[in-house]
Amino acid sequence: MLSRLVLATQNAHKLAEVRAMLAPLGITVIGGGEAGLVDVPENGTTFAENALIKARAGFQQTGMPTLADDSGLCIAAMGDAPGIRSARFASEHGGYPAVFDVVQRLIGDNPDRSAYFMCCLALVTEDGAEHVFTGRVDGTIARTATGTHLFGYDPIFVPTGYDASFGALDEAVKNRISHRARAMCQLVDFLSGR
Repeated sequence: MLSRLVLATQNAHKLAEVRAMLAPLGITVIGGGEAGLVDVPENGTTFAENALIKARAGFQQTGMPTLADDSGLCIAAMGDAPGIRSARFASEHGGYPAVFDVVQRLIGDNPDRSAYFMCCLALVTEDGAEHVFTGRVDGTIARTATGTHLFGYDPIFVPTGYDASFGALDEAVKNRISHRARAMCQLVDFLSGR
């Protein structure tokens, strides 16, 4: 059983979330900044490839088990874009919330507003073995942004079965049903031997 691992991210929100989920297992999570990780190009063609690129690099740089994720929003009317380019697409279009208007223009009059968030977590363990855990949540793109939780595309994504966007849902609900939570549950099951 792992006692500690590196999380290949500089994102404090992700680090806090992963620490909270792995604490009950007695696993200490070290952030990428603390571990001195150097960013590597994410040049994979899938979420899983990009997560593995980051996890492998973290393992090679530290010699410690490393966890990395790649996630994004896939919109049917945009050919499943922005997908693995979600963060870059947003920054190329003025960041959040400016990118929401771009998304609305690109969807246009298309009646298909279906979308999904995908998260792939990749873990490279001390023996070099690689494991990938995938979470997905389906939903639709709202016509207007709502909510006070202004993380990424959350204000325009309404998960199936709910009337509110991720940006408007109670954070405890979002953290239970999100793509990252679903992938994390698989990771926790794996690490706890279930």
